[in-house]
Amino acid sequence: MREKRGGLFIKMNRKAGKYVLKARDLSLNFVRNNPIEPIFNEKHRVMQITLMKSKIHRVKVTQAELNYVGSITIDEDLMDAAGLIENEQVHIVNNNNGERFVTYVITGERKSGMICLNGAAARKVQIGDIVIIIAYGSLSEEEAKTFKPKVVFPDHNNQLV
Repeated sequence: MREKRGGLFIKMNRKAGKYVLKARDLSLNFVRNNPIEPIFNEKHRVMQITLMKSKIHRVKVTQAELNYVGSITIDEDLMDAAGLIENEQVHIVNNNNGERFVTYVITGERKSGMICLNGAAARKVQIGDIVIIIAYGSLSEEEAKTFKPKVVFPDHNNQLV
């Protein structure tokens, strides 16, 4: 059962007993006045694709601090090279034990080579483990076709080559 109200179709979900709004006709005025970036254009929904934004490939864990409030501390030179910013979400892949986990970035001392897992994440690594740090971003399908991620290959001391 569908009914049109104020430019929106309302579809009755009889099994759940709830009304589900299905946007079919959004006015451009609504989109222009909405402070949130629109996911619709005037013709159709804009598909968002999640891609690898940047990667720091095969860095060595230099510290693991269990009694710290979560995160990964990364040398600021490596962050800059990969286009990472403080508090950005990253995925960590441990090449030594296969662990994969998600945390956020804290800026470390420049030129230190620091890769320090903090808090609970410290239990998933040992000093000397090799990890890959990956950040993802969402782009429109059109933007995704031409996007090129930043990939950083540091040396064995976690320094830029």
